[in-house]
Amino acid sequence: MPSRNGARLAAVAEAAGVSLPTVSKVLNGRSDVAARTRARVEQALREAGYVPRGGSRNAPATRIVDVVFDDLVSPYALEVLRGVTAAGAELGTDVVVSRMPEAAPGGPLSPEDQWTHRLKGNGRAGLIVVTSELSLAQVESFERAGLPLVVIDPINLPRTEVASVGATNWSGGIAAAEHLLSLGHRRIAFAGGPVGASCSQARLHGYRAALDNAGVAFDPELVRHGDFGHPAGLEIGNRLLAMENPPTAVFAASDATALGVLEAARQRGLRVPQDLSVVGFDDTMLAGLATPPLTVIRQPLHDMGRVALRTLLKLISGQTLDSHHVELATHLVVRDSTAPAADRGAR
Repeated sequence: MPSRNGARLAAVAEAAGVSLPTVSKVLNGRSDVAARTRARVEQALREAGYVPRGGSRNAPATRIVDVVFDDLVSPYALEVLRGVTAAGAELGTDVVVSRMPEAAPGGPLSPEDQWTHRLKGNGRAGLIVVTSELSLAQVESFERAGLPLVVIDPINLPRTEVASVGATNWSGGIAAAEHLLSLGHRRIAFAGGPVGASCSQARLHGYRAALDNAGVAFDPELVRHGDFGHPAGLEIGNRLLAMENPPTAVFAASDATALGVLEAARQRGLRVPQDLSVVGFDDTMLAGLATPPLTVIRQPLHDMGRVALRTLLKLISGQTLDSHHVELATHLVVRDSTAPAADRGAR
């Protein structure tokens, strides 16, 4: 005669439309169960009032998700991670932080399948990728393995149906340029991120739209690209400020880039904002601590992390998203790094 517990699990299996071994796999935290199947089994377990050994009634199995960064030490990453972990604590989800992997040489698996195999083997229910470039092969590998994916501030989107969370980058670019234009600046440079980064391109397009609306001619010599980092900002700043007719203002596509521009100005004996106005983008903690404190376009990094995790959990549970692409509002925060343009003759 089957045990009472065994009979209950059999009923759970029937309710979820799966086999008894599949229910056992879910209870034991096995990774070889598709996300939607796992969600059905967990729901059936809750409805049956099943109490796992050492657990409490109606407590679902803890989910573990990976949050993948290209740079783990930046203030940007810290703000996003704070949002993800806050939502995880509220929703009973464990968060593991990692960097974009490098392919291991050799072996029977492709580089993208190596990553997927490792995630599944470690019991990950899904992953959030932050400001990192994904290949179509990687996305397809996740799909084959049943690993839901959400991208924050995507560098690229190999497929339009990949869920993403970002900010209103185009509107932010307009707001930054309009602020500088309102201060009388006309030689406004753009210190952007990688050429292929969609978020940086949207900020550039917003900057150009504001110039067009103000009747200011666009000068491609005032647009330079780097990698969103401080060293890139320093290099871009030095190149811009070495021009025969340098800009009176710089809109940088990240706070770190803006801080590099500030350093370039300092090295040349220029005062900010008296000689050069600088606007950043992000509003990380370093923006307010800079000398002078940075005027920025604030994107809600903490909220972006929270929304990304909630979106991922919807995908894990098999829910249909209202929209695959979410943009949270940006806004201008005026501090001390911008001022009216000085009278500099031909400039």
